[in-house]
Amino acid sequence: MDPNALYLAEEVAENHRDGHFSRREAMRRLAYLGFSAVGASALLAACGDGKKDTASSQATTTVAPVVTTAPGPTTTGPPVATQNITYPGKGHTVMGVFAPAASPKGAVLVIHENRGITDFVRTITGKIAGSGYTALAVDLLSPQGGTAAHPDPAELQSVLLGNAQEVGGTAVDDTKSSLEELQRRAPGQKLGATGFCFGGNMVWALLAAGDPPPLSAAVPFYGQTNNPLFGKSKAAVLAIYAELDTRVNANQAQARLGLETAKLTFDMKTFPGVNHAFMNNTGAAYNQVQADAAYAAMMDWFGRYLK
Repeated sequence: MDPNALYLAEEVAENHRDGHFSRREAMRRLAYLGFSAVGASALLAACGDGKKDTASSQATTTVAPVVTTAPGPTTTGPPVATQNITYPGKGHTVMGVFAPAASPKGAVLVIHENRGITDFVRTITGKIAGSGYTALAVDLLSPQGGTAAHPDPAELQSVLLGNAQEVGGTAVDDTKSSLEELQRRAPGQKLGATGFCFGGNMVWALLAAGDPPPLSAAVPFYGQTNNPLFGKSKAAVLAIYAELDTRVNANQAQARLGLETAKLTFDMKTFPGVNHAFMNNTGAAYNQVQADAAYAAMMDWFGRYLK
């Protein structure tokens, strides 16, 4: 099975386990991702099938350090209003959400979760611009009309998966086109990238794809890498994890090995007491204290490597 399909499927199973939707809805979403009824039932059973996994609250990680405070002060102004834009892609028009910094210190690509462009994505894009980095959030559903054209979340994930597949997918090409657009809109600025959940996966994929255009810094949030061959990249990487997110944390050793092999500058930080998607201020897992600390860590990283 395609690793991206498994990642999305596990998120469906975990969301069902945590009570976000019914078993019937989980089965429907898994069917869109290519699971048979038997396979979907097995996956749901393995993830608890609607019974919250209390054991996960005892989980800890051993690869990355636990941090509880921000690395230093972060200068953040008011969020910048975002605007919908389009720009040339590889064979199609790419859609995105753009927020220009008044006096940019760099330019940052934002890659969304498995729900496409959401209120959270718009908010974080405007916030990054308010912190001094011109920001662009790419809509990875652009070839099919963008996020708004897919109101059914099951169908949306299926389309997103097709775009993200390593062979024949459009997602990495669209992220590269977005970096080129950032170069046009913030000339002379170094480029960074960040992404959340599925978007974190795509940041890792972008690092593996390499130049052009060149990335100077990357901050994937609780994403997994299926292809940790980063020799084409020169980016400084800050990998963010959540202490209770045992599924994604199992990938840390593989990511670390890839970063070390490529001799990239990197750090890996695990934030305590929080789970997957703790940055999303519209979700049940949101934790303001650790989200603020993680945001400060990201700004500190961009401040070092985009200057």
